Amino acid sequence: MTSTKNTILAHHQIEHKIKRIAYQIYESNVDEKRLVLAGIESNGYLLARKIKFILDKISDIESVLCKVIIDKHNPHNEITTSLSPDDYRDNSIVLVDDVLNSGGTLIYGVKHFLNVPLKQFKTAVLVNRNHKKYPVKADFKGISLSTSLNEHIEVNLSKKPYEAFLD
Repeated sequence: MTSTKNTILAHHQIEHKIKRIAYQIYESNVDEKRLVLAGIESNGYLLARKIKFILDKISDIESVLCKVIIDKHNPHNEITTSLSPDDYRDNSIVLVDDVLNSGGTLIYGVKHFLNVPLKQFKTAVLVNRNHKKYPVKADFKGISLSTSLNEHIEVNLSKKPYEAFLD
């Protein structure tokens, strides 16, 4: 069986989507002094870092990166973050991942952060696949895409040119 690779987003389109997401996050948090961008390892963290770069250029909000480590194959395992709960307590948080597929990864990430009081909690994804099994939505998304359950979306944010493609 051969695999075909169909580009969904090219490099310049991904950069544009990241910039737009950053502006939307800023608009939603314009009155905040501090914002935590919690990126799910690994592509979610890379996306969060790129969003932070834009946010730091366009706003005075102190944006803080947080790496969220979730075992995607067994999300019931302990979830760890690079920040302690005291570092995000009473802050606005945006949980970031590259692709929202079933919602499983995001819902477990949301559950982890809800153990402490927060000002606001939002989610951001580059690609929303519209196959949710869990009641979680992307507040900020680059693109919504209806795909079959057999198709897989791959996102490359680790080296240029960035790309998202359907496999």
